[in-house]
Amino acid sequence: MIKKVLLITLIISSIFIISCGSNKKEDANLETVRIGFVGESDYQIWTPLIEPLKEKGIKIELISFADYIIPNQALNDGEIDLNAFQHHAFLNNEVQNKGYKIEAIADTYISSMNIYSKNITNVNQVKDKDKVAIPNDPSNGGRALKVLEAAGLIKVDPAKGDSPTVADITENKLNIEIVEVDAGSIFSLLPDVACAVINGNFAVDFGLNPGSDYIFKDDPSIYTGNAFINLMAVRSEDKDKEVYKKLIETYQSKIVEDVLINNFKGAYIPTWTK
Repeated sequence: MIKKVLLITLIISSIFIISCGSNKKEDANLETVRIGFVGESDYQIWTPLIEPLKEKGIKIELISFADYIIPNQALNDGEIDLNAFQHHAFLNNEVQNKGYKIEAIADTYISSMNIYSKNITNVNQVKDKDKVAIPNDPSNGGRALKVLEAAGLIKVDPAKGDSPTVADITENKLNIEIVEVDAGSIFSLLPDVACAVINGNFAVDFGLNPGSDYIFKDDPSIYTGNAFINLMAVRSEDKDKEVYKKLIETYQSKIVEDVLINNFKGAYIPTWTK
């Protein structure tokens, strides 16, 4: 019940923000798409698309969620029409474990996942039994472990691919303590840990510069496949709707490419350009 009330509040707030100053008669002729997202970054990405999509007969309502847990359930339950906040690995895990009837319809961007610190300036300065924070959800946590491996702090079982767990750590010479917390809370822990692996959107939201503030930079070559490419997802039964084709076409354009380049300091790289 609490979740329902929260979602309704978010929807009302989002509708007010986007509809403010709009023509109600004009909007009545538009097809509405309710889009769920997480973090200020995706709000900045979607907002410039409001007017171009109106010209194509589509009104978007942007609905903000506080964490990664609710948007897929809200989509599956019909409370939103589309979400754009996650990568393929996260979506696949959610579908497998929760049985959601949702799927990807387009790729958007890949988000950097760097290591940051307020206490050291190089990963080589991590000491014996230091604490290192990573996200606690399975896919982002697995990716964070791959970043720590690339940084030389641990080794993980290669058979686990891009999504190992803490139990799959095969070498930890410094006996570092892995602290698993909600992705949105990691920044607040920076004073209390040696370093932390932080998702690109939260890094930007917290005022970090992914192009310069890291102590170890993420690299797409660490991974295989499309596991960590972000996407748009809809209910499986709706995947072929014409409205989504128009929406994808508008998103995968210079409008969003310019926003990614100019607003986010290299944190997000568009995946539809060559």
